[in-house]
Amino acid sequence: MLDSPISRVGFGFATAVGLLWGVPLSVGRIKRHGELIICTGLPKWAFRRGGVCVGRVYITNQNVHPRVLKHELVHVDQWRRYGMLFPILYGIAGNNPLTNRFEIEAGLEDGGYVRNTGGTRPSQPSSRSS
Repeated sequence: MLDSPISRVGFGFATAVGLLWGVPLSVGRIKRHGELIICTGLPKWAFRRGGVCVGRVYITNQNVHPRVLKHELVHVDQWRRYGMLFPILYGIAGNNPLTNRFEIEAGLEDGGYVRNTGGTRPSQPSSRSS
């Protein structure tokens, strides 16, 4: 079921949900970055942290730094691999990005969860990305 036609159907469904959520609430620019569809200008109540990736759709207010987009593209791959199991698995992995395996895989530094101080050392999670 993982990385299969079934997971890709879930990925497509999640993308449709992301578009139905992000496009009407977006008062900013909607653009593409590789596979990512970025909806900006959303109110802060519409997402957690600095933004959220639903399928291929990244929903945010203005958190579109190139490193954050690199991080979100990994989440796109995770959605494709796991389909609709992804939100369940993400929830099981926990809300702490420093211990959540999906955030770690996407890159804690790119997601803004840790700062590079010569050696990567965990810091308090910022409100950068999801």
